[in-house]
Amino acid sequence: MNIFDELSWRGLVHQVSDADKVRGYFSLPGRTAYCGFDPTAPSLHVGNMVPLISLLRLQRAGHRPIFLGGGGTGLIGDPSGKDAERTLQTKERIDASLAKIRGQVEKVFGGQVFMVNNADWLLRLSAIELLRDVGKHFTVNWMMAKDSVKSRLGREEVGISYTEFSYMILQAYDYYHLFEEHGCLLQIGGSDQWGNITAGTELIRRKTGKEAFALTFPLITTADGKKFGKSEKGAVYIDPEMTPPADFHNFWMLSDDRDVVRFMKYFTFLTQEEIAGYERLVAERPELREAQKRLAAEMTRLVHGQEVLDGIERAHAARFGGMAEDPADLYAAVKDSAPTVTYAGVAALPDVPQMLVDLGFAPSKGKAKEFLKQGAVKINGGVYAEQDFAPAADQLFEGRAFLLAMGKKKLGVVRLG
Repeated sequence: MNIFDELSWRGLVHQVSDADKVRGYFSLPGRTAYCGFDPTAPSLHVGNMVPLISLLRLQRAGHRPIFLGGGGTGLIGDPSGKDAERTLQTKERIDASLAKIRGQVEKVFGGQVFMVNNADWLLRLSAIELLRDVGKHFTVNWMMAKDSVKSRLGREEVGISYTEFSYMILQAYDYYHLFEEHGCLLQIGGSDQWGNITAGTELIRRKTGKEAFALTFPLITTADGKKFGKSEKGAVYIDPEMTPPADFHNFWMLSDDRDVVRFMKYFTFLTQEEIAGYERLVAERPELREAQKRLAAEMTRLVHGQEVLDGIERAHAARFGGMAEDPADLYAAVKDSAPTVTYAGVAALPDVPQMLVDLGFAPSKGKAKEFLKQGAVKINGGVYAEQDFAPAADQLFEGRAFLLAMGKKKLGVVRLG
């Protein structure tokens, strides 16, 4: 299947400059396309997964994707989709974030990915060159008509600085540079990037007379209308230090029945036939949650690897499948994947409500105390109702840890030292 047709049936084509020409562009192998990612944090998050996985789809289809890291544009900040100015980051912080992101991307791609950093050319571009060679090709009228600018102009209390106003011509120059250096004729991105991407196609047309293309993905929302990518704890990152793999896995497991098939199309490499099978299961036996299990497994394997997925699934089976009635067996199964909090020693242990808050199981100590009163809190498998707990030596696994559970779905490890 032509990769454009695959993206279409997966529901991933929101806007495209010329569908027939983009399909034709991909009719031959080895075509180049790129997507840019500004390092606004030291990790990509699940909201970045659609463009990232789409680059991987291109690679697996025999094309040449380029992952562009915004080491230069990240110094400015993209106004797209933002109600106010971003806080400017230092170059050192951006470089550090980009280094971490590079490792994450290489892991998802299995090490085989072509990555560039736009700081390599943008930081060499003088102000005069930018104004003469790039800015000359854009009218302020045209730029002001773009949604990313227009939405901010309507907010008198915020407005838009010249710095962020200029962002689109920097991104346009990126596209022109990749066209000149690598023959790239397609840029992909989120729906909020349409104005920036078409600025690039316009610059290429004006400077070279060539036609380049733009393709954007839809804004992903959940069935209840919320923006995709948030959990109770906030954004879901692919860095295991920022979002533990068990929480990452659980994010996908909690997908609504109304969303899960659509998410399978967006995020996995399952075939049409496989996804159709899960669609039938969701309709006929939703209580089995087989689609959610497969989605969580596919995403966790892709981002964190098979070994991590195996550990999470063993822990899940032990916790919910009755495989580990002995607390020691349960601890062995979950110790590397369950949410964990560490204190200096027994003397440094807070009361149980605070431990529940620290594990992220309760929003406040008051709420945690309610669970204690209800008998919904367990330590090493036994119901616990008191506020304070000081473990004896024989209650510690490996001499330094015990299990703390709240309800049927939240199980954590408390470590000492």
